[in-house]
Amino acid sequence: MAETMRAQVFYEKEKMSLEEVAVPEIGADDVLVKVKDVGICGSDISYYFGMSPLGTDSGKGPMVLGHEFTGIVAKVGKIPATKGLFKEGDRVVVNPVQHCNACPACASGNTHTCQNLSVPGVTTDGGFAEYCVSNYTGLFKLPDNVSFQAGAMTEPLACAVNGMNKLDIEPGQFVTVIGPGAIGMMMVQIARAYGAGKVALVGTRDYRLEKGREYGADYLFNTKDEKSPYYAKDLKEALADVTHGRLAERVIVPAGPNEAFETGVEIAGETGIIVHFGLPDEGAVFKIPALSFHTMDKQIRSAWLAPMVWPQTIRMVEEGLVELESLVTHVRPLEETGQAIVDLRNRVDDPMKVEIEM
Repeated sequence: MAETMRAQVFYEKEKMSLEEVAVPEIGADDVLVKVKDVGICGSDISYYFGMSPLGTDSGKGPMVLGHEFTGIVAKVGKIPATKGLFKEGDRVVVNPVQHCNACPACASGNTHTCQNLSVPGVTTDGGFAEYCVSNYTGLFKLPDNVSFQAGAMTEPLACAVNGMNKLDIEPGQFVTVIGPGAIGMMMVQIARAYGAGKVALVGTRDYRLEKGREYGADYLFNTKDEKSPYYAKDLKEALADVTHGRLAERVIVPAGPNEAFETGVEIAGETGIIVHFGLPDEGAVFKIPALSFHTMDKQIRSAWLAPMVWPQTIRMVEEGLVELESLVTHVRPLEETGQAIVDLRNRVDDPMKVEIEM
């Protein structure tokens, strides 16, 4: 096995370089993964452009970004080897939110709020490299019928599954997804798999809305572009028209802006459930009409990360309930990682999901 590898080392705002570095050593409870595919997450954009600090003590690098990745087991630590959990050559996907399994949060099943989280690509070196270390408890085998390209989208899908589980969809209900990004497309598919009667997709760019129709959206609403054939000047009124006045029984908001979430609360009908999913800006404050919210008996829930849903998520991909590969619109080599992040932020060539392929 090689002693060195190529890695994109991030230092600080807009400073990242392809370097030859040592292949990382593994501990007794670790597994070394030969990386195959890595998705670029919105948080990678935030780190790269200095909008968010890393999870390191300084908030900066040097560190390798990338937490949505999949690959092949290259080396197994003593503990997982002794337990017979993994072997060299296994196809695997990494849950980057790796918990200690010992603190009160972990003991309660709230692993995403673990007091000792380790996150490759955020607190430790991640997947924009030829090899990456994962704790064995954050590793899952990738089914043979799932490609590495699809496997690299398991982490965002797991987050989407967690959010959709919190919607408590009942068969036949009208579900609205606000935000037609890659995760929004996943949510449309999940809503269908969970038995939604009709699904509405809300956004501001027609090319994304029309993509949503391919994944099962029945109604498309563009709330910004007056020239769009899907333009809805008053979204609540438009939904009332297609639901015979019931409005949306379930609403999930993968979009980050506060306005999107407040709209989600507004368009929810009586006893509706609204899940806040998109990450808000620091200091953002919700403003919702209190009386109508109370008298219509609505519920607001939040969904953060993907606790306890990874086996479910992998089964959904394995059984074809969610299709992921077609969401990958751009694939770039490791050498172009920095430019890929810049292009994604600038929406060059209408990207949906961008991956780095080794």
